[in-house]
Amino acid sequence: MQGLLGRVSACFTGGVFGGLLASVGAWMAGRYGWTAALGVTIAPEWDAAWIFPRLLWSGVWGLVFVPDVGGASIFWRGLLLSLGPTLVQLFILYPDQDGAGLAGLGLGAWTPLVVLLTNALWGWGTAVWVRLAAGEDDRQRYGRLH
Repeated sequence: MQGLLGRVSACFTGGVFGGLLASVGAWMAGRYGWTAALGVTIAPEWDAAWIFPRLLWSGVWGLVFVPDVGGASIFWRGLLLSLGPTLVQLFILYPDQDGAGLAGLGLGAWTPLVVLLTNALWGWGTAVWVRLAAGEDDRQRYGRLH
């Protein structure tokens, strides 16, 4: 069993990794017109001013993975824990932005789905990183990596 500091470190770096995956997904969705096809005006530019704060906050959010939920699948754990940043983004951050409105609906009716999927990428990436960084043999402990 790794110590608390090791677990916190794995969760923070896992959050950064998940944030990188989610950022690539969000950027690609905007770059290739996937969000525009849904009528959502989210199309971020890939630059330091956009990516660095996302990575930092993704690492901080990764700390929600510190409590070890033995047996929880990577899929469901990642999805469930991604609801925290999703709700904050939709109901705290977007309402403060000009034109974004509650749940970001000012950016398009499908904005909540886009945010949910992007944050799910974060959650799954973080869950995989934490599981691998914990040094556990998933086949023995969980039967399979699921």
